[in-house]
Amino acid sequence: MAVINITKENFAQEVLHSEKPVLLDFWASWCGPCRMLSPVVDEVAEERTDVKVGKVNVDEQPDLAAQFGVMSIPTLLVFEQGKLVRQAVGARPKAGVLELLG
Repeated sequence: MAVINITKENFAQEVLHSEKPVLLDFWASWCGPCRMLSPVVDEVAEERTDVKVGKVNVDEQPDLAAQFGVMSIPTLLVFEQGKLVRQAVGARPKAGVLELLG
């Protein structure tokens, strides 16, 4: 499944009302660790069809970053049934991302 660009306009539909768990990657183009994590998140999106994967560019969506208290990037958030259930800050290997999904 392709990674979805999440904005404040589509957040409710794509995340809160998703029937699947959702992994969100909060990132920015100038962030080195974000660039390291990005291909890992892309791989997870392709391999895990049971999970919806989205990316939130914090420079373009500062309101979403503020809403979830994202102070450092990359930050990964996992939502299940519209509720935030897990989060992690910093780049991590694929195994770490998969572990976060449970």
